[in-house]
Amino acid sequence: MPKDSNPSLKDPELYDELRKDGASKQKAARISNAAAQRGRASVGRKGGESGSYEDWTVADLRKRAKEVGISGYSNKRKADLISELRNS
Repeated sequence: MPKDSNPSLKDPELYDELRKDGASKQKAARISNAAAQRGRASVGRKGGESGSYEDWTVADLRKRAKEVGISGYSNKRKADLISELRNS
């Protein structure tokens, strides 16, 4: 992402790295801005690590998709659900 494309991002390089790793736009922006303000090491120590969507069951993925408002989740395969959740 070019640095000038979103002036609200304080650390666009970290944002891009997080998006490549599968973080949602909102999560990547929140983490990158916190890291720019408080330092990457401080932000890294604060958060825990959640499990990978690949480790979730299809039923759990569908439940999460419903929670975040994804439509058509009942007919999606596991890989499609994971992709939708990461990009929503």
